[in-house]
Amino acid sequence: MSTDVTGTTPKGEVLLSVQGVQKVYSTPTGPVEAVRDLTFDLGKGEFACLVGPSGSGKTTLLKVISGLMPATSGRVVLDGKTIDGPPRGMALVFQEYGRSLYPWMRVAENVVLPLRAAGVPKAERRARVDEALEQVGLAHVPKSYPWQLSGGMQQRVAIARAIAYRPEVLLMDEPFAAVDAQTRADLEDLVRKVWKELGITVLFVTHDIDESVYLGERVIILSSSPTIILEDLRIDLPAERDQLETRSMPEFVEQRHHVYEQIQKAKRGYNADTASMSAVAASGV
Repeated sequence: MSTDVTGTTPKGEVLLSVQGVQKVYSTPTGPVEAVRDLTFDLGKGEFACLVGPSGSGKTTLLKVISGLMPATSGRVVLDGKTIDGPPRGMALVFQEYGRSLYPWMRVAENVVLPLRAAGVPKAERRARVDEALEQVGLAHVPKSYPWQLSGGMQQRVAIARAIAYRPEVLLMDEPFAAVDAQTRADLEDLVRKVWKELGITVLFVTHDIDESVYLGERVIILSSSPTIILEDLRIDLPAERDQLETRSMPEFVEQRHHVYEQIQKAKRGYNADTASMSAVAASGV
């Protein structure tokens, strides 16, 4: 097991760089610092999971990275360009698939929306939609409406819409939290399959420790708010993973236990302020 507390362990050439990002919210009772000085890089084709306790700023960070929300300080760089709004090379899959799909539109119509907005020619749009639905196992339901599908199938539609756009980076915000355990396992394997086939970079936010270890090549563990990176953990598991065999491996159990310990530390209130106090105490100042 290898770790890197600096948060910068790219697999290859750096594609996405989060540099000293801080987010402070203005509230009626005064400013609230949600995220403090987060820095990490993702390499091209890398799969990283972001995990932390509830309220640790995971979704806030994802909104900043995706350009949906400005950082108070710091910046996010995609392929050498600073993000100042939703970039063309990025797609986002949300937890609440029911809100991200238009129920009055058929499956194929939902998937094609971002392609039409991007000005992709009609023939290419059709080909991309067909290919994406095939990749997520929904080639047989292009004319169905989302409300006619199960929750797991609706989330597959959301994933198909994201990959049809052919992003460089796919951001996923707890996308499987609202489905049952069996469907969740199927979707986890689907995402790893799509990631390997397309060679895209994935940043996957989850509160599920086992899921983070099973899915990722790295697990970036966040503290409680104001958030810092507790640890950037390299996951030492085979590239080919299986829900039963992988989760039974001693290496999986060891790394899952390690992440769990860090999350418990975060739940006890370890954050940027306690880190600063610990540093002062260690220095003897």
